[in-house]
Amino acid sequence: MNWLVKEEPDSYSFDRLVEDEGTDWSGVRNPLAQRHLRAIRRGDGIFYYHTGSERAVVGIARAASDAGPDPADRTGRNATVRIVPVKRLAHPVPLAALKADPAFAHHPIVRMGRLSVMPISDREWSLILKRAERGDAGNEVPRKPRRKK
Repeated sequence: MNWLVKEEPDSYSFDRLVEDEGTDWSGVRNPLAQRHLRAIRRGDGIFYYHTGSERAVVGIARAASDAGPDPADRTGRNATVRIVPVKRLAHPVPLAALKADPAFAHHPIVRMGRLSVMPISDREWSLILKRAERGDAGNEVPRKPRRKK
């Protein structure tokens, strides 16, 4: 399974994740995001998305553990998972590119802007990787051919 996690770069950037060689991903309070966080398993791929003014997928991480109880949560309702960096993307993939791509029209990244943990299908994972490799910033969205009059 693949996932996307979102964080404000001023709070915890992908570069800091690299410097720290990983972190325990916690502090998620939204019930749907918590459900997604609890579903993460060791080895799952994770896109790292910078929120705020950047609004782009910037890196790849990996789950280094299954999700488990957050020791800082006295209620026992919240989970945490250890994530480690894999690599920075060659080119960030901006939210605008995903919004312009019909393949993401119904995806939570477009429809639920405040959701901080969400699933990414294998197809979506591949599409994001291709955009990151090309560095086209999403300006080349496939369009239907025009009809001749």
